Amino acid sequence: MTKNVYTVGQVNAYIKNMFAQDFMMNRIYVKGEVSNCKYHTSGHIYFTLKDGGAQIAAVMFAGQRKGLDFELREGQEVTVSGTVDVYERDGRYQLYAKEITREGKGDLFRQFEKLRNELEEMGMFDSSYKQPIPKYARKVGIVTAGTGAAIRDIMNISARRNPYVQLILYPALVQGEQAKYSIAKGIETLDRMGLDVLIVGRGGGSIEDLWAFNEEMVARAIFNCTTPVISAVGHETDVTIADYVADLRAPTPSAAAELAVFDYGQFVEQVNLYRQVLERSMERRLEKLHFRLDQCGMRLKLLSPERQLNDRRQRLADMESRLERMMEEELGASRLKLEDRKRRLEAQMAAGLTEGKHRLALLSGRLDGLSPLKKLGGGYGFVTDARGRAFTSIAQAEPGDIIRISVKDGRADARVVETESMKLPGSEG
Repeated sequence: MTKNVYTVGQVNAYIKNMFAQDFMMNRIYVKGEVSNCKYHTSGHIYFTLKDGGAQIAAVMFAGQRKGLDFELREGQEVTVSGTVDVYERDGRYQLYAKEITREGKGDLFRQFEKLRNELEEMGMFDSSYKQPIPKYARKVGIVTAGTGAAIRDIMNISARRNPYVQLILYPALVQGEQAKYSIAKGIETLDRMGLDVLIVGRGGGSIEDLWAFNEEMVARAIFNCTTPVISAVGHETDVTIADYVADLRAPTPSAAAELAVFDYGQFVEQVNLYRQVLERSMERRLEKLHFRLDQCGMRLKLLSPERQLNDRRQRLADMESRLERMMEEELGASRLKLEDRKRRLEAQMAAGLTEGKHRLALLSGRLDGLSPLKKLGGGYGFVTDARGRAFTSIAQAEPGDIIRISVKDGRADARVVETESMKLPGSEG
């Protein structure tokens, strides 16, 4: 099994891409205490944002300092609005500040963070609830003010990209106490019309001007909407609760129109391109099939079934002849081996029989010479005691003992009257 090996740069680039795709990390508010604050000669501000249990490196580039109306110092309690991203060279993440406000500047930030945290805990920002934006929408609903730059931008861009798309406007209040009710009702009304996608938003302004899109009522209306929703509130740097809940966030109303309305001219070009590609692909496919057909025809002529059958028959006949020859040769060899073994066996049996007869004659002569019966016929007898043991020594008998004498034609029992020892030749004393 092969292992995938990556470079450090590849790993850091992958992690950076993960941060870039995380909506929360791109628009985040972080509160903490300023530490290790340094003003660089380039105009950049490098600092650490910490609380009781953790810290995060942060930087505000010189181009973003126009939004900073006070001097950043050690120990200040601040709220930083910005993006969390990875610095690939060092492989570390940090907070890129776009706006810094001192704690206590306004209650709206605290309200924003509180509601955002509550809704996040409820799971309303979870990506699993996000609906995909249709690629070819034909009916687009818009919840925004009936007059103003936002609706004009959406209409102009939609007309330029696709004059055939149908725009349906719900003129809602986007600022003031009644704005949240108007926006929520507009979303609910257009959702019942079976449209392809909704654009909810307005032009830029202060946090107070955009506050209607930070209301829980509006957030729940977006979350419960069955039609995919694109949030387009303010400018690119403006972030609202509606952005978190919506299925897709657009930095501006103009960008929302770009995302919701497909480019008809580009669509026609793509269709024509696909048709050309399909036609060329079909032509190449047909050419290949014709070529294969011609090849198959030629092979069929060269390798006709009848010719193949005749060839197989001839090969079968040859194999049959070879098999018969091999069987005959094997049978002849086996027959010769069998005859040879028969002759060797007969010779061994004859030799063994002759040797056996010779040994039998020798043994028969020796047995005849040692036969007790033959000795008995010469006047000799075989003597045993009363218990049938061979009587070989005078020490085996006492006067009065019965002994048995066997001769050639019978036996007789006798009683010992007297014993006398004799000195044998060659014995001592």
